[in-house]
Amino acid sequence: MKLRTRFLPKMLNSEAEEYLSQNDIIIVPVGTVEMHGGFPLDSETVISEAYALKMAEACDGLVLSGLPYFYAGATASGRGTVQVSIRQGIDYLSAIAHSLLRQGFKRQIYVSFHGPAHMTCSPMVRDFFDETGVPILYMDLTMQMTRSATDLFQSLDSFHAITVGAYKMLGRLQDVPLTSAYTHQEPQTCAPFNDLFGLAYQSAAIGYCFADPKDHMSTTAVPDEAARDRLAAEGEALIEELVKRMDMPHVVSQMQKLKAYNDAVAAERPWMPSASSGKHS
Repeated sequence: MKLRTRFLPKMLNSEAEEYLSQNDIIIVPVGTVEMHGGFPLDSETVISEAYALKMAEACDGLVLSGLPYFYAGATASGRGTVQVSIRQGIDYLSAIAHSLLRQGFKRQIYVSFHGPAHMTCSPMVRDFFDETGVPILYMDLTMQMTRSATDLFQSLDSFHAITVGAYKMLGRLQDVPLTSAYTHQEPQTCAPFNDLFGLAYQSAAIGYCFADPKDHMSTTAVPDEAARDRLAAEGEALIEELVKRMDMPHVVSQMQKLKAYNDAVAAERPWMPSASSGKHS
């Protein structure tokens, strides 16, 4: 079917029902609102939504947008940061996942560009499987970047370009301010504790906060509209290539095959939590 939009909140109910009569894929970007140097507070929400849109286009899925308020982490020291606890985020995201399943979205993919998001998303997808028998997926976009695209990043400016490119892809380029006030080379004030922070995956080792807004994060200079346009073009190209390397048609096909595999395992092992919860098979 030809879609007017891939964003579920922008669709008519009739359009959503027509899509669900033919397919069952939805991509859910999980964001944050937090201090982010010279970029807007919702930067990591916008990056996740831009990725989600391109991923949905690649595998004929929809996007559930509008989820910006989750655990931010060490940036809670900034007064612009909205901090939601990890437990609250898990419960809220779980409620959404259950609703989406009832609606007919059996292949759900949760994505985030925010480092600590795994603490919210990963527990939710594992518990959801035990509760329903349906395997839904979490894709950590920062992990995808470091695993399959290090060759694309010539400097830290390439990372910042993704941010600007994402705003352009969502029609919000003007939200990126023209400023050079947030460029610096100073180490983070919490750097003396990096030995502790490195003992678990990303922000999951120990509690801490940033003492200085510069700790998160230094951002490239955007002195004028021409510079902003150059960064946006570079960022768009990077996002396009990264999504291409993700091979989303393969991912959603594997999800379907994994469901069949799981059902076969559960049929032989009725004591598994997912076996007694497989009503959506």
